[in-house]
Amino acid sequence: MFHDMGLTHQYASADERFKMDSDNAARDFLRSPDIAERDIETVWTAIALHTMPGIPQHMYPVIALVTAGVEMDVLGIAFSEFTDAEREAVVHVHPRSGRFKEEIIQAFYDGIHHKPETTFGSVKADVLADKDPSFRRINFCEVIRGSTWPD
Repeated sequence: MFHDMGLTHQYASADERFKMDSDNAARDFLRSPDIAERDIETVWTAIALHTMPGIPQHMYPVIALVTAGVEMDVLGIAFSEFTDAEREAVVHVHPRSGRFKEEIIQAFYDGIHHKPETTFGSVKADVLADKDPSFRRINFCEVIRGSTWPD
């Protein structure tokens, strides 16, 4: 549940990616003598990579599971691999509004629009482009070409 905490005012920083804010909130919550530092690092990594397709499934199972859960919930990836009864059981415990898709996009926007530079190289740049017609994403090729290195 911590993977989107960085979108909230309570946990959002002024200049970090929302995932880093979420990571830090989870790490702070889990810090105790009863939880191994390695387990805390695994949670931190799972949150950090949850929007990086193609990487988490090659890591510890909990890291892959966080990403798979987010991908199913938000993107509908693997939707057909679950029965109607399985999906309904989850939605019964964690209800979705009738406008979930637009509401989650808006929640992403509300949590990141004040720090657009943190969306470079991430899917959140798509959110800003969708919601703000004046947004101009950072182009990776322009960054390379604008590097201070001589050619």
